[in-house]
Order: sequence, then structure tokens, then C-alpha cells
Amino acid sequence: MRVEIWSDIACPWCYIGKARFEQGLAAFAHRSDVEVVHRSFELDPGRSKGDVGPVIPMLAEKYGRTIEEARAMEANVAANAHAEGLGYLADGRDHGNTFDIHRLLHLAKARGRQSELLDLAYRTNFAEERSVFDAEVLVDIAVRAGLEEGEVRAVLADENAYAGEVREDEREAAALGADAVPFFVLDRAYGISGGQPAEVFTRALDQAWQARTPALKTLGGDDGEACGPDGCEVPR
Repeated sequence: MRVEIWSDIACPWCYIGKARFEQGLAAFAHRSDVEVVHRSFELDPGRSKGDVGPVIPMLAEKYGRTIEEARAMEANVAANAHAEGLGYLADGRDHGNTFDIHRLLHLAKARGRQSELLDLAYRTNFAEERSVFDAEVLVDIAVRAGLEEGEVRAVLADENAYAGEVREDEREAAALGADAVPFFVLDRAYGISGGQPAEVFTRALDQAWQARTPALKTLGGDDGEACGPDGCEVPR
């Protein structure tokens, strides 16, 4: 079974939702048969690359709230993150354009290191006093995830590198009707929106698995004559 997850590194519910999905997956009996693929989605695609600023004022402006209300919103998200054992700084974080991060995630996917880079990017953005929108920080976490520094720098220097892959993910999200993230798609048959509780993911995985491997139905009415461990039935 394939599970595709559309997310953005700037989305706190994607960070929390990933942890909850992984808990739900761990409780799924056929977890070893599940392929997880991470897809790109930009929450703020129109933001210029150099436009990086603190999260709290951005939230206040975006949602029409006061600074104190925006801080309360972040404190609520932080409480949810901490409940999942995740680090979270409710204040002092940056917000910016995530296109370069998505491009590097596609490079990491091609090198078999996507999950490692995604985890480090989330942790850096939400739990550390460093800005993931700083190019040198991004290079550092990519190398820590197992990528080759020269290749990482070459991708960042070439704005077209893996850009097509990011845009294709975003086109697919639009075609599937996803206008918010995280968005989980199970075998292109079931969709789950938002950072749901772990048990919701486990139930959804069970349902999707049963749909792809339905229980055997015996046709032909009553059992006919057959042989078993105790011998063969003799027709009357």
C-alpha cells in the first residue's frame, strides 16, 4: 500500500500530523507493506525568497488577530506538539518561502534520504533557535541528513533543479482537491485531511488494506464434496 503525504515545512500541523501518522502506522498490522511518499505543498507560494520574518506578526496579519491572540494560537499548537513528545518554540521562529526546502526534499528523495531531511527540517524550524530559511542552515541539515554538500549547494544555486517535481506535486494536490495540509492519500482511494489522532490513521489504514484485499467469498452455495486431513467425503 502507498501512502502519500502532502505537507509544508512551515505548517505546524504537518509536523504534528507526521508524528501522529507514524504512531498510527506503528499500530497497523501490515505496516511493513506500506510505502510512505512525501509530496510538496507550499502554504505561501507567493512570498518572495528573501522575505523572511517572525512568525507571530505574520499570524496576526494573516488571521486578523492581535499579537497576543497570535501568541495564544501558537501556545495552543505548542501544547499539541509537546503532547506528542515534539519540541516546539511558540515564539521566536521565522517564516518564509519554502520552495528551496521542497526542492532539496526531492533531491533527498532521489538519494533515499527524504525522511531524514524532512525530520531535521521540521525539528530545526519548530524546535531550534535557528532559521531553516538561512541557506547555510539548510545546507547544514541537508548534509546531516546524508546528502553530499557539493550537490546540495549546486541544487540551491540552480533555481530550476527539482522545481518541476515540486510543481507536479502541487498540481496533483490541486487535482485531488487538497487545499490544506497535511493531506494524506491512501492508495489513491482514501483521503485524510489534517493532523488527526493516531487511532484515526490506524483505522484508515485498516480500511484501505481491507478494500485492496477483500475477504474471500465462497461461491456455489453449500460446500461440495472435498478431501481434507481426515479423508475424502463419499457422495451419497
